[in-house]
Amino acid sequence: MGEKTNHTGHPGAAGRAAAADRPGDLRNVVLVGHSGSGKTTLVEALALATGAVTRAGRVEDGAALSDYDEIEHRQQRSVQLSVVPVEWSGIRINLLDTPGYADFVGELRAGLRAADAALFVVSAAEGGEGVSGATRALWEECAAVGMPRAIVVTHLEAARADFDAMTETCRAAFGGDSPESVLPLYLPVHGPEGPDGHRPVTGLTGLLSRRVFDYAAGERTEAEPGPDLLPVLEEARNRLIEGIIAESEDETLMDRYLGGEDIDVKTLIEDLERAVARGSFHPVLPAAPAVDGARQGLGTVELLELVTGGFPTPAEREIPAVTGLDGTPLPALTCDPAGPLAAEVIRTASDPYVGRISLVRVFSGTLRPDESVHVSGHGLADRGHEDHEADERVGALSSPFGKQQRPLPQAVAGDIACVAKLARAETGDTLSSPARPLRMEPWLMPDPLLPVAIQAHSKADEDKLSQGLSRLVAEDPTMRLEHNRHTHQVVLWCLGEAHRDVALERLRSRYGVQVDVVPHRVELRETFGGKAAGRGRHVKQSGGHGQFAICEIEVEPLPGGSGIEFVDKVVGGAVPRQFIPSVEKGVRAQAAKGVVAGCPLVDVRVTLLDGKAHSVDSSDAAFQTAGALALREAAATARVHLLEPVAEVRVLVADEFVGPVMSDLSGRRGRVVGTEQSPGGRTLIRAEVPELEIGRYAVDLRSLSHGTGRFSRSYARHEPMPPQIADRVREQQQNGA
Repeated sequence: MGEKTNHTGHPGAAGRAAAADRPGDLRNVVLVGHSGSGKTTLVEALALATGAVTRAGRVEDGAALSDYDEIEHRQQRSVQLSVVPVEWSGIRINLLDTPGYADFVGELRAGLRAADAALFVVSAAEGGEGVSGATRALWEECAAVGMPRAIVVTHLEAARADFDAMTETCRAAFGGDSPESVLPLYLPVHGPEGPDGHRPVTGLTGLLSRRVFDYAAGERTEAEPGPDLLPVLEEARNRLIEGIIAESEDETLMDRYLGGEDIDVKTLIEDLERAVARGSFHPVLPAAPAVDGARQGLGTVELLELVTGGFPTPAEREIPAVTGLDGTPLPALTCDPAGPLAAEVIRTASDPYVGRISLVRVFSGTLRPDESVHVSGHGLADRGHEDHEADERVGALSSPFGKQQRPLPQAVAGDIACVAKLARAETGDTLSSPARPLRMEPWLMPDPLLPVAIQAHSKADEDKLSQGLSRLVAEDPTMRLEHNRHTHQVVLWCLGEAHRDVALERLRSRYGVQVDVVPHRVELRETFGGKAAGRGRHVKQSGGHGQFAICEIEVEPLPGGSGIEFVDKVVGGAVPRQFIPSVEKGVRAQAAKGVVAGCPLVDVRVTLLDGKAHSVDSSDAAFQTAGALALREAAATARVHLLEPVAEVRVLVADEFVGPVMSDLSGRRGRVVGTEQSPGGRTLIRAEVPELEIGRYAVDLRSLSHGTGRFSRSYARHEPMPPQIADRVREQQQNGA
């Protein structure tokens, strides 16, 4: 891996990444890190080092590097998962560049699903400031599924760069109970001090090989380390060897080492590769982009050798569980190109010329153009993604790289490819054989918790809104579409403000739909605060048959959740039997409209006590109107409470932020009902908070907890709103706000 010396700076096989024929020739690697850590720059450096792009700035096959940059920086960088396939020593490496913003964690989770190993990218310029809480959480998520991980330290060229400090920070953040599992394989070599006092990094010292790999001339060359490097090299080398031996499956190796035996470098490298592949050792590598027209950036060769030699093939990773379409568990699949087809759509996009394009990871079998596949929906009906099953014909297969779509003859198990013209496929769907349809266990989707109420900007936009929204949510399963039947609003539930902005811009630019954001309304309700009586009199005479209906009712409150209860206590036929259902219908219709603030009336018993009818002029419509009038009159003489929804909120936050979070919840009229300790120095806070107060909590909690806090919400009940807030809401309702 990075210590093998058979490379002289040139890749084993440069240029475009050819289609793989077997899983052993594939590596799927996801790059993870916060925004600004250097993930996309690193991907570009690796593409340059492998010959996928040239020093002149040209992507092979005639596509300009500026095309790649444009799509990365304008459309995908920071907001979408992108895939760049490169080739090194005959191995096709699919590099999955993920967004760094928390709002696009859905794209990141898709990248984790499609990958078999992860590179965590951190900046050397932030060595003293630690690793972000969001990055730590992702590390733990990868650890939970046993995903192999390595750490790449970037921005070594920065004036404040401190590789040693960043390495120690990573050991503390990622090492957990075993900090010796996080150690560098190389140390940076610094050149002469410049006029500004900064010593640039010009090369790397290999700790196992005791060789210096010099990048100062733009091509990687090897040399012996100078005497000034030896003391630091030997100390770090001994530490690395002890860390490798501690993870070795050879139990005699430690005794031999402690006994003074010089362990063969080849043995150490083999043990290192095995430990990395099974996810028990996490090497740290420095990297920097190429400068001054050089083709190879510092550390790119070492990183490519780590990926090809130490990261597992798709065949070495467990495939997600599969079931039949009826939910019956099926035998576990293996990564076999000859096995049954099982592939998953990890991202969906729309191209104005090609149509819908699906980025697909093949887990089992072989996907071929012009063959029929069964598309199985993923069952996210609560997010606007209805279940669906359909047989479709696969269009052309291609390998993505910027704007280039290079044709693929097939995609074998373990590979990632773009599939055209799957009209029904959505992100998260399963592709399988029509003769043996199945569904893969879905990956973990984050809950969208920021509501954004929208309305069409014009009549023309209104005609296109429904189709535009359906396409939008088909691409993004982290977004939930709600048509609220109580508030009559269309609500997009997003992960944050950036997620919202991107969604609205896609609606405008991609689907030609302009929308306006309007204040989000929660589902308020009304109820009576005490007993009240009302008389409804509807008497009109306008020639011919008139309208005559009188009814007297009594209204009394009921416990929460009782709804509307109607009781008939009319005696003596004051209201004819055939018109009693009419009174009830009128009462219920008025209750649905509300009696004070236009919110539904709930939890009351309405008793019909008396009334009058006319043998000719009474009718169903007249008694419906009388019932509604009686309810309104009762409300005019009673105390009517506004009820607001209260959510049960569960906040998981680092211990250091517990105080500020609880104080913030109290400021939102919340009641903390309990706390409990969680692993990793975190606390789970359970609270009940009015939904009026948590519309922006997804954004505010992120700011309050420096990106480390997570929360969930669920409806608990409706309860009376404080009078001063209720008065303000009534005023807003009356003013049409």
